Amino acid sequence: MKPISKLHFITTNAATAELACKGGVNWVQLRLKNVTYEQYKQEALKVKEVCKRYNAALIINDNVQLAADIGADGVHIGSTDMTPTAARVFLGENFIIGCTANTLDDVVRLSALPINYIGLGPFRYTTTKQNLSPLLGWEGYDSIVKHLMNTQTKHPPIVGIGGIIIHDVPSLMGTGIHGIAVSGAISNASDVSGKAADFINIIENKNVVRSSTNSTTSSAGVIS
Repeated sequence: MKPISKLHFITTNAATAELACKGGVNWVQLRLKNVTYEQYKQEALKVKEVCKRYNAALIINDNVQLAADIGADGVHIGSTDMTPTAARVFLGENFIIGCTANTLDDVVRLSALPINYIGLGPFRYTTTKQNLSPLLGWEGYDSIVKHLMNTQTKHPPIVGIGGIIIHDVPSLMGTGIHGIAVSGAISNASDVSGKAADFINIIENKNVVRSSTNSTTSSAGVIS
């Protein structure tokens, strides 16, 4: 099982996944809505080939059956999908399972289940998700993580998600979360590979963001 990355890139296609992986992304979540199973599978197989070339983890959003069928590394389950316990029974111990949370109660509840990470959000408003849960903002993450620390609550790695742009990263990581999930801020950049590298560098505290026109950041994001 691959370790949980500090940067989760969420995409809808193999072409953008490859550009992001060229920039250093090692975790790709494929998220497709309103498509047939076969359409989802065809794109998933393309993304799997990309991930194989770059030794990146492939996570399938919402579709446990597809994750099993194509031999993905794991699945991300939303609050209305198959239960984490049922997914673990179906997939076995070697698959990564991530779940969506919006509140402290969600995190505590999910922490008792057989999962590997929690996607906590949304951080801010995003146009790529219908029926958006209440926004957390920096204060929400800080409050939740502090409570978990103060109560010594055991929990899987927490990944921030939802409309995150590069300038949010230092303060968000400063709350004590494990990492962040990004979609539009990378995929909508004029230089996808460069923007992915920027995110990785700032997460790892290697340097500041490149000051070039190619590093303009979009505020779009995704939450599953």
